[in-house]
Amino acid sequence: MSTSQPPSLMELARIFIRLGFTAFGGPAAHIAMFHDEFVTRRQWLTDQHFLDLLGATNLIPGPNSTEMAMHIGHVRAGLRGLIVAGLSFIIPAASIVLLLAWVYVNYGTLPALAGVLYGIKPVIIAVISQAIFNLGKKAVKSWGYVVLIAAVFVLYLAGINELLLLFVGTLLALVIVNARRLIASTSVLAPLLLLAQTSAANTEATRSLSELFLTFLKIGSVVYGSGYVLLAFLQSDFVERLHWLTEKQLIDAVAIGQFTPGPLFTTSTFVGYLIGGVPGAVLSTLGIFLPGFIFVAIVSPWVPRIRQNVWLSALLDGVNAAALGLMAGVTVELARAALVDWVTILLTVGAAVLLIRYKVSSTWLIVGGGLIGGLYQALLGAG
Repeated sequence: MSTSQPPSLMELARIFIRLGFTAFGGPAAHIAMFHDEFVTRRQWLTDQHFLDLLGATNLIPGPNSTEMAMHIGHVRAGLRGLIVAGLSFIIPAASIVLLLAWVYVNYGTLPALAGVLYGIKPVIIAVISQAIFNLGKKAVKSWGYVVLIAAVFVLYLAGINELLLLFVGTLLALVIVNARRLIASTSVLAPLLLLAQTSAANTEATRSLSELFLTFLKIGSVVYGSGYVLLAFLQSDFVERLHWLTEKQLIDAVAIGQFTPGPLFTTSTFVGYLIGGVPGAVLSTLGIFLPGFIFVAIVSPWVPRIRQNVWLSALLDGVNAAALGLMAGVTVELARAALVDWVTILLTVGAAVLLIRYKVSSTWLIVGGGLIGGLYQALLGAG
């Protein structure tokens, strides 16, 4: 599974706090940074174990990259490691979002971050691409998995729902790999479905902190897929049902989640602050992330057993291949938005060389990209 001694809780906290402050670019970029940090550099996990944890993450609701951090913490330091890793990854991002929410409420505008993002996005393309290549070498166990990855990649870019692709691809792999055992085997397939149904109180639309918490608890319990799926839930609950936010405020909240490092689900921090100040921000953040801690605590100990079972091992291989196809599709979309001129192309190429040839940490590459992008945009503005 792992190839080094377990770290202390303090070391786990230090690493994930650093990642929480620098993990720009969404779940695919976060997963790539985790792979670089914990598989390539520290060798805490093998490629296969990392893939299996990623597959388990895709099978449960909640923010994928945050739950991946929890999985890694659990593998290295048990339940305490799960809690420390998850909180250490969430708190930096939530703190930044809370500060920006205060600025937004008091000054009615958002800080200009376009220049920093201009430089960060091309670096992220290089980081994700390297992770896909390295993980793909483990995920592709036959030509069938190559076809599955390619099919998911193409269909995702064609606009097919990512959850449908993930689950159909996984089930196809499960059935095809185990076709011969459907008749010969007498083993029982254990159910892995985790259902969480927590309803928010359907009372009058008052700015109740308890209803705010319960609404985000419900969302955190049922939302699958990328953080962008969160937008539909926020629109339905806070704009249309409760009328606590305007559409402009919702768009600004999502923009803050995209502009800041860490999980996009910290959009909840911004929404909570707009509705209930600091207590609202804290309760909203707690509500949306709490289900993930529970789901990972239940699922994580079972991952090695899933790999040992011939039926469920195929399911895990299938979800891993489908997830890589989705990551590749997301990378193409990010590249379209990020590679807009010769400077961004050079940043991507330079980051790839430093990452692959000189093993420079993805964290420092992202920081460097942000500095270069900010300076370049400032010079353009001055000119």
